[in-house]
Order: sequence, then structure tokens, then C-alpha cells
Amino acid sequence: QVQLVESGGGLVQVGASLRLSCATSGRTLSSLTMGWFRQAPGKEREYVAADSWIGGSTYYVDSVKGRFTISRDNAKNTVYLQMNSLKPEDTAVYYCAATNDWSVRPVVNYNYWGQGTQVTVSS
Repeated sequence: QVQLVESGGGLVQVGASLRLSCATSGRTLSSLTMGWFRQAPGKEREYVAADSWIGGSTYYVDSVKGRFTISRDNAKNTVYLQMNSLKPEDTAVYYCAATNDWSVRPVVNYNYWGQGTQVTVSS
């Protein structure tokens, strides 16, 4: 069983940066594909970014390309989402998720989920 705990959310101004962290336990991070999702009030959950365990394969939704970066530190069993140039439309609860699948395609089924961390971008 994989446990995921997100942290790093908060209230920031437009244009600011935040780094979300996802601490993993129960499985070696190097064997997991990790994804970040977000859900804003009244909207469907959105697949934001992902990083495959095979290395060199990432995914970003178009709206965050060039602003968000997903990374991992396998030694620390932690995945990060660096978010720069934040916009009001980035406001959402952000969830970390994990899958055994190597693919980062949006159709991948994620088996494990964290509890979420709130990100609010104020204008």
C-alpha cells in the first residue's frame, strides 16, 4: 500500500511561486509514476503533470506548460510540483497520485491518492 501526503499549498498573489511536495511511503518511489491533479470548485478534476518511473517521460497540461515543473527525489521519496507565475485560474485543491503504470498519458489509472492541498491565487 502506498501512502501519499501533500504539503506546500497556501494563499499567494498573482505571479508568485509555490512548491508543492508529496511525500511517499509504502513503496519505493523509483518504481512509481507520479502525477499531480487539481480540482477547482464546481469543476472536474484536471490532470496537471506527471513523471514516469522509467525516467525522461513527463506530461503537462497545456495551461501549465512553461510555468510548472514536476520533479522527484527518489532518495527522499518525495515528488515536487514547482509552480511559477501563478494565475487565479490555478486556484484549486492539488492532489498527488501514484500508479504502477509507466505511462504518463491522461488515460492512465492512478491507484493511490493523497488528501490534497489547497492552492489559492489572489488577484
